[in-house]
Amino acid sequence: MDQPLSLLLLLLLILPLLRLPPAGLSFSVGAGLGVGVGIGSGGSGVWVGVGPNNDPPSSQLKAAYNALQAWKSSITEDPKGILRTWTGTDVCSYRGVFCSQPPGEDALGGSNNVVVAGIDLNWANLRGTFVEELSALSDLTLIHLNSNRFTGPVPDSFADLVSLQELDLSNNEFSGSFPRVTLYMPSLIYLDLRYNNFAGEIPPELFEKRLDAILLNNNGFSGELPDSLGNSPASVINLANNRLRGGMPFGFGLASAPKVREILLLNNQLTGCVPEEIGLFGNLEVLDASYNFLAGHLPDTLSCLGQIEVLNFGHNRLSGVLPETVCSLKSLLNLTVSFNFLSGIGDECMRLLARNIGFDYSANCVPEQGSQRPGTDCSIVPGGSLSCLRLPAPAQPVVCAAVASLSSTIGDAVGSIGGGDDTPFYP
Repeated sequence: MDQPLSLLLLLLLILPLLRLPPAGLSFSVGAGLGVGVGIGSGGSGVWVGVGPNNDPPSSQLKAAYNALQAWKSSITEDPKGILRTWTGTDVCSYRGVFCSQPPGEDALGGSNNVVVAGIDLNWANLRGTFVEELSALSDLTLIHLNSNRFTGPVPDSFADLVSLQELDLSNNEFSGSFPRVTLYMPSLIYLDLRYNNFAGEIPPELFEKRLDAILLNNNGFSGELPDSLGNSPASVINLANNRLRGGMPFGFGLASAPKVREILLLNNQLTGCVPEEIGLFGNLEVLDASYNFLAGHLPDTLSCLGQIEVLNFGHNRLSGVLPETVCSLKSLLNLTVSFNFLSGIGDECMRLLARNIGFDYSANCVPEQGSQRPGTDCSIVPGGSLSCLRLPAPAQPVVCAAVASLSSTIGDAVGSIGGGDDTPFYP
């Protein structure tokens, strides 16, 4: 059989299977590898894989379009031209906007099942404000706006963002009191408000909420540390560089302390004693309370911090002798107690230098040691008359298993009083 006749017969066999659409159209067949097969001229063809979907936008995408356009109108400066892509109804093509299938939806359902699931505009250098309309994005799981120039408050309507898990507003110019609306976001687990202009007191309810990270450093928060601070299940709590005053609360570390790994309280205006309960944070790896006005002795229960790597009490008004048991901590990498009024450093502490562990005890009142305060500074110790509550000290070093047992007992009692109801509350 000659070649032209063979090709003709082959086409007659294939054409009924292809069911070619009219010229200029294409269709989608299933899901798989994106293989385009062009036939003829004029752009007609068959697309095998996930192809264009001409279904009208879903109601969620229509609402997202209206919300994002309203927000775009409130943004006054866009030096990187990011919002130039925010045109047309295809919000999933907007730069910094991410869409996905809702949980439980069939991945083959088509683009009309897609929702706006994330906004990531980190380092965009945008200037503007939030708008109430953004609360319509009820499927959002994350908002990342690190390093922009957004101002104003966080709208109360954001309580409608019921799916939001991560809220990062760090390095902006937001202002006003603590955004209490974040307390009413039922899915929130990561809250980052660092480097803004928020002010006022931190609400106690924040530390009762199921958050994994609480980052409030470098704002203007004031008032006393809430008594509920030790109740937080967060692994990281950063309250550094604010104007917080008062002492570390009584009961600090008594409730759900086992999870927290980093507590940063440096550069505030904290006073009073370092509480004995600090030793209940058994998994703590970093504790920095430097640059405050803490006084009295360092408690022996610090020796119960078996996982601690960085311990910093520098630039306070602490006195007495640095406990030997603290210097024996096996995980310790850096211990700083400089610029205090300590009068004694034991042999075990001096061995830290031989263990190649960072140890700074300069500018204290330790006799016969270099780089200490002049004698006139040590004649009157600030807070020397302060009486700090101490747990009964056994003859041997503190038995931390007993401390852990105390933590468990008190934690169970607190849970019984609280009823164990973790249901989020709403205004």
